[in-house]
Amino acid sequence: MQSRRDFLKTLTSALGAGAGILSASEKNKLDNNRFGVLSDLTLCVGCRKCEWACNEANELPNESIDKFDDTSVFQNFRRPSSTQFTVVNRFQEKGLNKTPLDVKVQCMHCEHPACVSACIVGALQKTSFGAVTYDDWKCIGCRYCMVACPFQVPAYEYENTLTPKVMKCDMCFEKVQKHGQLPACVEICPREAIVFGKRSELLQIAKDRINKNPERYIDHIYGEYEVGGTSWIYLSNVPFSEVGFPKLPHKAPPELTESIQHGIFKGFSGPILLFGLIGILMRANRKGKDIEQ
Repeated sequence: MQSRRDFLKTLTSALGAGAGILSASEKNKLDNNRFGVLSDLTLCVGCRKCEWACNEANELPNESIDKFDDTSVFQNFRRPSSTQFTVVNRFQEKGLNKTPLDVKVQCMHCEHPACVSACIVGALQKTSFGAVTYDDWKCIGCRYCMVACPFQVPAYEYENTLTPKVMKCDMCFEKVQKHGQLPACVEICPREAIVFGKRSELLQIAKDRINKNPERYIDHIYGEYEVGGTSWIYLSNVPFSEVGFPKLPHKAPPELTESIQHGIFKGFSGPILLFGLIGILMRANRKGKDIEQ
């Protein structure tokens, strides 16, 4: 039987879910001067200092910076986790004597994020600044964001049984927005393989590099159009599919999911379904009390 507290929590979640779905079709209001990061894979040397700086800035489990010189981690493909918001993977180019390519992986901060669209309580938000942020106070742990993300980035604190959170990079939102500093990974990069700035300017920088050095880069800026565009974009000298990047359509996933939601909940169907759900919950709660008596 549900306790009164559990029932109220369930009811609140249902109300939040209804509100989230009904507002899902609203367009993101993106600032024309929003920020992003350009990652040039041809410049990365796999020093992993970005990993150390990220852990330090986000108060994640960390070791001394010299420990990150260990290249044995490159033997396995890694993904961001609840204890690491960014990781570097190493890919060996095909052919003899080819230089390995090191690839930094983190949240892509999509222009029209599937995770934001999937979140039924608004715990994830695409800010006008460009970053996709997370509010753990709102989160109910449904993990729909993890299923929705085309890059499989959000991780969950399964090891935290009392107050688990969804964990992911937020582009050092507070550090940049409040203190005017660079994201920790960008600030520490010794090769300037990652550059922070306005997304529009970063795209121009990327295009200029391709035009001036066509022998150095493939003619593709990953993230310019994929899934509607991302705030974190990449340059490479090999096809992105060869270094762990998924091949994705240009259309943003929310364009489909939100149109379906709008079709289901347009007019009065949303409130009717919502209050129907509340009625079922109340009836179940009453039935539980009758059984107890």
